Amino acid sequence: MREILGRRRRLRLRRKEGTARLDAALTCATAWQWPVVPGVGTAQATLPGESGGLGCACPEPDCAVPGAHPFEPGLLAATTDERMVRWWWAGRPAAPVMLATGGRAPCAVSLPAVAGARALSVLDGLGMRLGPVVATPTRWSLLVAPYTLERLGELLYAKDWVPSSLRFHGEGGYLVLPPSRTGAGQVRWERPPAPLGASASASAPVSRGRTKGGPPAVAAPWLPDVEAVLDALVEASTGAPGGGSRLAY
Repeated sequence: MREILGRRRRLRLRRKEGTARLDAALTCATAWQWPVVPGVGTAQATLPGESGGLGCACPEPDCAVPGAHPFEPGLLAATTDERMVRWWWAGRPAAPVMLATGGRAPCAVSLPAVAGARALSVLDGLGMRLGPVVATPTRWSLLVAPYTLERLGELLYAKDWVPSSLRFHGEGGYLVLPPSRTGAGQVRWERPPAPLGASASASAPVSRGRTKGGPPAVAAPWLPDVEAVLDALVEASTGAPGGGSRLAY
C-alpha cells in the first residue's frame, strides 16, 4: 500500500512540474515574446563509478551541461508560437525551458554561484536596479538587455582582464530558465522578473489580463544594460575561489 501511495505522489508531482514548465514556456513565448525551445533533459547516469546521479539525455557521455541545452529540436527551432510550444511540452512535459538569447530576446551574463551572490550584494549596495537573475546550484545568470557582439567586444576590450569563468549568452546562445531541472539541480529565480513599468522593489510579474488560451498577459520584464553590471561581475568573478579562472558549470 505504501508503495502504491508513493507512486501516486510521484505521479502527481511530475504532473504538477510538467504543468509549471509549460506555463513558464508559454509566458516567455506568448506574453514576453522570448523565443523558447525544450531542453534535452536528464537521464540516469550510466558512466562507471556514477550511481543514482542524473546525466544528460544527449548522446555525449561527458556532456558539460547535462540536461541544460537544446537537442532535437535544436536552438534554431526556438519560437514564440503558442501552438508549437504547447505541442513540444505536451510530448515532453518534463523538458527544461530553454531561452534563445540575443536578437530581440534578452542576453545574459553568467558566473559561478558564489561570485554571483557577491556581485548582487555589491550592485544592491550601489542602489542599482537589476533585472531577472536565474540561479542554479553552480551558476547565477543576470539577464540584460540585448547587446551585439561588437558592443560586447568593445566593453571587454576596455578591461584589463576578464575571468574565463564569466560567460556571455548573446546572439546564438541559450539559457535554461526556471522551473527547469537539469543535471546540476533545480533552476530557480534568485530575482524574479519584474514588469517594465514596475519599481525596483517589484519581485514578480503583474497580471494584465489573459491572452486567448494562454497564460495571463504580463508586461515584458525590465532588463538593465550590460555595461551597467559588467564591472561588478568582472570584479566578483576575479575574487572568486581560484581567481575566477575555472569554468564551473
